[in-house]
Amino acid sequence: MMNQARRWRQGRFVGVTAAVAAAAVGALIGTAPPALGQDGGDLRVTPVAPKSARGGALDQKTIDAAIAQSVEMLVAMQEDARGVRASDADEKAAGACAQWPYEGVYRVGGEIPVGYRIGGTSICAVALMRAPGYDQNEGAKRAVAKAAAFVEKELQHKLMNPDYEGGYDVRGWGYTYGLQFMLALMENDGARMPEGFAEKAKAAARWCVSAIEQTEIPQVGGWNYARAPGKNAVSPPSPFMTGPTLQALFEARRQGLTVNDAVVERGLKCLERARTKTGSVVYSGVDGEASGEAVAGSVGRMLVSETTLALAGRSTPERVRGSIDAFFTHWEWLEKRRRQNGTHVAPFGIAPYYFFYAHYYAAQAIETLPRADRGEYRRKLAQTLFGVREQDGTWNDRVFDRSANYGTAMAMMALNMKNLPKPAPWEGAQVKPGEPDGARTDASRAGARLEQAPG
Repeated sequence: MMNQARRWRQGRFVGVTAAVAAAAVGALIGTAPPALGQDGGDLRVTPVAPKSARGGALDQKTIDAAIAQSVEMLVAMQEDARGVRASDADEKAAGACAQWPYEGVYRVGGEIPVGYRIGGTSICAVALMRAPGYDQNEGAKRAVAKAAAFVEKELQHKLMNPDYEGGYDVRGWGYTYGLQFMLALMENDGARMPEGFAEKAKAAARWCVSAIEQTEIPQVGGWNYARAPGKNAVSPPSPFMTGPTLQALFEARRQGLTVNDAVVERGLKCLERARTKTGSVVYSGVDGEASGEAVAGSVGRMLVSETTLALAGRSTPERVRGSIDAFFTHWEWLEKRRRQNGTHVAPFGIAPYYFFYAHYYAAQAIETLPRADRGEYRRKLAQTLFGVREQDGTWNDRVFDRSANYGTAMAMMALNMKNLPKPAPWEGAQVKPGEPDGARTDASRAGARLEQAPG
């Protein structure tokens, strides 16, 4: 059976409607086939930027067509436990295609770890829910319903237990993005909730909040996927992980779930202490004042840190704008690492997986600016994203074909960020009468093995 990615490259993707395909082709006129090569057994791809992205403005019709094509591609890329995609399965077998695993180099027992499967699936499902026309798209709704059942089940996997030894582990990504997915389903009184799933979604969301609180780093707070000293020891928090996790907790509070204020406060202080004198953000730790961390290597962390702090009243429009300007100024260093082998490579220690992460949080940061400032930044970000779009219409920052699911989801949400629900602000203690106080268990239970080097 022909690999779906190869079919796309050869121009035979059959899941896109004729109208969407025509619009997408118009947006891609002038592209050349990607240069393919081998390096250490991994595929390298060097896409050529479309002419439409290298000069002139992108109109909204082109952006909308790209998002519509991305929706159909994500539905087609959903896969089963064997890695068979929905587009390559018959109608009966397609029912088992319920996940979009994020693929990096890290493996557990030779397999993509369950934290990456939950995290990647959650990100792709939320991207579908946020896309225009979702409520009328039966295929996308079926894909999201299957993903919801998959995530809820896999959160119960033994390797998602928050009581573990520490070390290097990526289950925390499953907690954070699994929580964001369940909360997205719960929005607006569950208007987009799959039938019969409401109680499971709420229980899963509460469980994720508890797991996040249990895996907070002792004493210093925050989260990290590299916990070499173990779960009971103090270790450096990761702003890369702490920012998205705090945003998930902010939304959980907004939707009425009990969230421990002290855990959030320690996480916010982590982000504040990670700032350096130049405005960069350390890779890990809380000693920003003494750090010489280069701005060029920290733009993704700067964006998520300043936006998260702004949501809690701990940043300013000037700091947020500074992080956006740093992103565009030093973008070339992100681009040099996109679709390359290796992770933290000199001179700035940039890993490929920061690429679309940074674009997503750049889009989010732009929407926090005064209204008059957003338009030009949106235009520039859209041109940047179209400039790195693959010939087949997907986005991918890794050497793995499967990672196109994650890259495409992040890119389509970034392009549509102005229409997405605004992230929840943090308003401090708001425990409702009659609810538990949310006090977390002793710090000795903390620990989160998330990723920091392999990727």
